[in-house]
Amino acid sequence: MAVFVLAALVPLFTHNRYFLDVAVNIMIWTITAYGLNVMLGYAGILQLAHAGFFGIGAYTVGILTLKLGWSFWLAWPLGVALCAVLGLLLGLVAFRTRGDSFAIFTLGVGVIITQIINKWNSLTGGNDGLNGIQAPKLGSIDFGRGSAFFYLALITLGVVVFLVARVRSSMFGRSLIALQGSEDLARTLGINVYTHKLRVMMLSTALAGLAGGLYAVYIGFMGAAITGPAQTFTVLLYLLVGGVGTLSGPLIGTALMFFLGEQLKNVGDYQFIVFGPLLILMVMFAPGGIAGLWQRRMFARRSPATTQEVPDAGI
Repeated sequence: MAVFVLAALVPLFTHNRYFLDVAVNIMIWTITAYGLNVMLGYAGILQLAHAGFFGIGAYTVGILTLKLGWSFWLAWPLGVALCAVLGLLLGLVAFRTRGDSFAIFTLGVGVIITQIINKWNSLTGGNDGLNGIQAPKLGSIDFGRGSAFFYLALITLGVVVFLVARVRSSMFGRSLIALQGSEDLARTLGINVYTHKLRVMMLSTALAGLAGGLYAVYIGFMGAAITGPAQTFTVLLYLLVGGVGTLSGPLIGTALMFFLGEQLKNVGDYQFIVFGPLLILMVMFAPGGIAGLWQRRMFARRSPATTQEVPDAGI
């Protein structure tokens, strides 16, 4: 809560457009990372079509507002609902596989989504993408000016964090964690594994679409590249660095890695020379990510010593 209060004060102390732009992008991609985290972190399911659903949410908003003249406030929830329904349909097929086969299957679906977006020129603009997507308005508030969009992104992120926290502490969330440990054991406890998988898939893809809709109207342009597997792996990197399965991990990892990426933007793909060794070090020394490492240290400080030092016998 304190983090969100402090964040809300940021526009009052700075009008630096670049700083606010980075902050908004971090919040949007953090929402996307939370969507991936509810599947991988809670249910232990690696879904690699995540950026594809981000793109579906973004293109839905872009097409409806730009080509059909819809209000953003109608197009945005429709994009979220469409991603949830498509996530359900994907799950009905994909969950007939398990483990690596599931990950590979969803990776293929992600590639198909990108290809459809790239080739359907009449609807998506193809290689040219969608240009001129307008920022929303709400009464006299123009979200294309000043810090209004910053607060829209912050409020949306706050709602998402609250929702994910409630899911984590609910019976549904506990069932997902049990499912992650062992599907067979979860079944013996009376948990409908298939239904829980479908529900978490819908939640994950809906959050991806939620972030995508925000991204479309903030950037004002959409291209197929942002929907590809490479973007999914980037979000996965944010999650691994921050801490898979933790509540604060997606925010920490996204903020750190996105900011680092901005500093290394001028070197292009060579930035992966930095990201690669960093990821290896994280896996070796902090497999639970930064948030996990912090939690372990705090637990170690609060836990009493389990052993006592044996006094020197003088021998």
